[in-house]
Amino acid sequence: MTIEVLDPTHEDQQGSFVTAPRLSTLQGTTIAIISNGKKGTLPFFEAYDHILREQYQVADVIRLTKSNYSAPVETELLTDAEQWDALIAGIGD
Repeated sequence: MTIEVLDPTHEDQQGSFVTAPRLSTLQGTTIAIISNGKKGTLPFFEAYDHILREQYQVADVIRLTKSNYSAPVETELLTDAEQWDALIAGIGD
């Protein structure tokens, strides 16, 4: 009997990276939220969007949804990433 072991990691091999510096404030920033698209994310991210705008004076919240909740984010959703100050990736059921 043969046992096949599968590697569940993503196929693309990414090089090492350096994390971005921490933001000193959220005031006036643009924050992107990428949801996995499951229905439980909608009310959570609506509330989170409200808190970011009202409590932290975030200038803009960009809301994006992946087309496949179990796959990595599509490259085309990240085309404007250079204009964002931070990105929040979220999941939900």
